[in-house]
Amino acid sequence: MNNIDLMKYWFESANSDFDTMKVLFENKKNTWCLFLGHLVIEKMLKGLYARNNPENPIAPKIHNLILLSQKVKLEVPNEIREKIQVINTFNISARYDDYKKSFAEKCTNNYTAEQVKNIEEVQKWLKEQ
Repeated sequence: MNNIDLMKYWFESANSDFDTMKVLFENKKNTWCLFLGHLVIEKMLKGLYARNNPENPIAPKIHNLILLSQKVKLEVPNEIREKIQVINTFNISARYDDYKKSFAEKCTNNYTAEQVKNIEEVQKWLKEQ
């Protein structure tokens, strides 16, 4: 698969996960909604990595959004970087049992709505890149 095909694969997968995230949000499955939000941003970054690295388009097998954005070599504005730092925590928090309880308590409907908005803003910014 060349870098453009790989980029399209990642973006299409991110869009599908975005749709699923919205369904989870509507059904108040807040922790999994935010976990999927993390995946949306991760896949967008991996798509940009593929686009920017035609000789080696396979993105690193990492989930850390901050490291991925550095490897993509994006000039990330502070406002977006701060949102990415928060979104980055949703991967671990929703995945591991010892974090799930405290994360679930944090994921009120208002908090989740705010974070879904942040995920949408970061996704939009990444699409513009």
